[in-house]
Amino acid sequence: MTNMSLGRKVGHALIYAVLILTTVAILYPVIWIVSGSLNPGDSLFTTRFIPESISFVHYQYLFNETDYTLWYWNTFKIAFWNMILSTILVVTAAYAFSRFRFPGRKQGLMAMLVLQMFPSFMGMIAIYILLLQVNLLDTHWGLILVYAGGSIPFGAWLVKGYFDGIPRSLEEAAKIDGASDVRIFYKIMMPLSKPILVFIAVTNFIGPWMDFIFARLVLRSDEKKTLAVGLFEMITGRANTEFTNFAAGAVLVAVPITILFFIFQDHLVNGLKAGANKG
Repeated sequence: MTNMSLGRKVGHALIYAVLILTTVAILYPVIWIVSGSLNPGDSLFTTRFIPESISFVHYQYLFNETDYTLWYWNTFKIAFWNMILSTILVVTAAYAFSRFRFPGRKQGLMAMLVLQMFPSFMGMIAIYILLLQVNLLDTHWGLILVYAGGSIPFGAWLVKGYFDGIPRSLEEAAKIDGASDVRIFYKIMMPLSKPILVFIAVTNFIGPWMDFIFARLVLRSDEKKTLAVGLFEMITGRANTEFTNFAAGAVLVAVPITILFFIFQDHLVNGLKAGANKG
């Protein structure tokens, strides 16, 4: 008994040690960025972990001397419409794969599973040529379509797993009462799938805020830039003198994402667990 209790205590101590180290590794760069944005200086080497005096001059610089407001609006617009379009595509595809049997169903599921194994930037050249041919290069809708198409494989598999866990008896009872497949989808499946829908919507909204590769590939003109592209070009070749301004921009980027996580935390956790376990 003594050995078991000692081993359990050692195990708990190791778990807590790992959790503490993980917390420090996550919070340290966050605190450093926040404090850097409040430091009065511009150089990375003069930035202190704990500022001697708090200054908001870098936030003023972003809004008064750069196109940060335009970048923010462009990113928000892309994120919003990507959330709407991606959620519709993912949920309808998942419902079709979960509830209907049609030729090519297994092959389609396998194709989506295989596509997840390859990094998305492998198709950059093909995406560039395709958008160029349909005149969507350097447009926000071109970028939105790239994001929406890329979200289908992973999202459809996740939502399908959730739909598979909903009893078919509910749909059979609704069909006996004369409900169509569309009515069943909107009146039964959607209300029962709120956690996974919130998870898909929030993750698709967050994606464009942090993406740089495809935004840099698709968008060329200054008035179309997103936050990632604008902030990158702001510090290109001037990282030493623009670090604190970049830090201020990074802090503001994190604000909507943090708010969404606080509001939908329970739905995000429940949706991810349910989608991963069911089916």
